[in-house]
Amino acid sequence: MKLKAKIDQESMAEKAYRRIEEMIVMQDLLPGSMISEAQLGQELGCGRTPVREALQRLKLEGYIDVHPRRGALVTPVDVLKQLELLEVRRSLEDLGARLASVRATGAERRRLIELADEIDAAAGTGDRAKFYEANKAIHETVAAATHNETFEKTIRAVHGLSRRFWYAYIGEEQMKGAAKLHAKVVTSIAHNAPADAAEQVVQLMDYLESLTRMAIERRI
Repeated sequence: MKLKAKIDQESMAEKAYRRIEEMIVMQDLLPGSMISEAQLGQELGCGRTPVREALQRLKLEGYIDVHPRRGALVTPVDVLKQLELLEVRRSLEDLGARLASVRATGAERRRLIELADEIDAAAGTGDRAKFYEANKAIHETVAAATHNETFEKTIRAVHGLSRRFWYAYIGEEQMKGAAKLHAKVVTSIAHNAPADAAEQVVQLMDYLESLTRMAIERRI
């Protein structure tokens, strides 16, 4: 395969991955639904190969189960798994906040300030789609600001699974609380305050854990 063709295919696979992940998180593809490579390829406007590669990544990250000759089954949102995820996420978020605080560029710091306002505004109006977009943008901007490619790849899947839980279980009032805490984290990062950013991360993770435990209690 020529280099340009290989790069184009990898680019299409990345786009397919991001779009399918978003469709699952936003529940355009509901838990328990069966999807096919051909169906997704037609909807996304790409061939089966990038879709197949995207589905393999999503399988590894727990979004789907692949059934040969039948398609891919969207997995249910596992509330108990969210607690396990938060155990991992605590350490990663602490590291990310500290690294981003000292490594972020001027443009990244300005963008984080903008995103703090955007997530607050989205939560204030109860706009779940805009909250999701701002939340995702915050995660991606902080990860990029660490300037550590391994960290970016590691935390991407964790954030995706967390957003899926949020979209399924968290209500309007909880969005407001989460927005304020996210805004405090990114504001501290933007102001080059690693210790304060790490402390704000602790408060955010404690809040997310309390909401997760409440969701578990409602299901028992």
